[in-house]
Amino acid sequence: MGGPGVSPLRLPLFPLPDVVFFPETVLPLHVFEPRYRKMVADCLAGDRWMAVVALRPGWERDYEGRPPVYDVAAAGEILQAEALPDGRFNILLDGRFRVRIEGEASPGDLPYRVALARRLAEVGIPREEAVFTARLAELRQNHAKLLAALGQSHAELVGRLTVAGARPGAIIDRIVSAVIPDAATRQRALETLDVGERLELAVGALAELLGMVAGAQGEEESDDG
Repeated sequence: MGGPGVSPLRLPLFPLPDVVFFPETVLPLHVFEPRYRKMVADCLAGDRWMAVVALRPGWERDYEGRPPVYDVAAAGEILQAEALPDGRFNILLDGRFRVRIEGEASPGDLPYRVALARRLAEVGIPREEAVFTARLAELRQNHAKLLAALGQSHAELVGRLTVAGARPGAIIDRIVSAVIPDAATRQRALETLDVGERLELAVGALAELLGMVAGAQGEEESDDG
């Protein structure tokens, strides 16, 4: 796959409601619509690459056609595929990098959409590296706290495994992907190329989520009392 400055990538496009796919995450998908079964079969016969993009609000009006999608998506490679007897697929998609969709190729006889996209590069760690490192540690600690509050067994271990071996940008992406329920917030994180800005977005979203969980648990305890 090409980098910045080269010809646009041609990527089969899988638009989904409320699904935001991130680099360096793995997305399980159950593929049942005929057009996307064809897309997966074509990908498996080719280079196994596709892009997953979130549908914009109002997609319901034209779902069977070409509903509007966001400009920023993630490209990934099919790691595993299980072909079911009735033609459906279960696949695991390995996220590789962000892309900006600049247009779409003429579909010809294809029943699915094909994006013309360019790979997006992250902006690196800010100069205030000590501050960034402290905020990243705070994000990881709050992630473990949230897992524990939600009843996840071995929350610390799960938290460490979520980010094991990852770059700072990927750590942020994995945590946002794993625990932030709001699709609009996840999409903003995907679109934020500056790693420092993305970190601040993630810290704020996670702190808000922790506050909501603590408040709900406090209400339950009051009711029990």
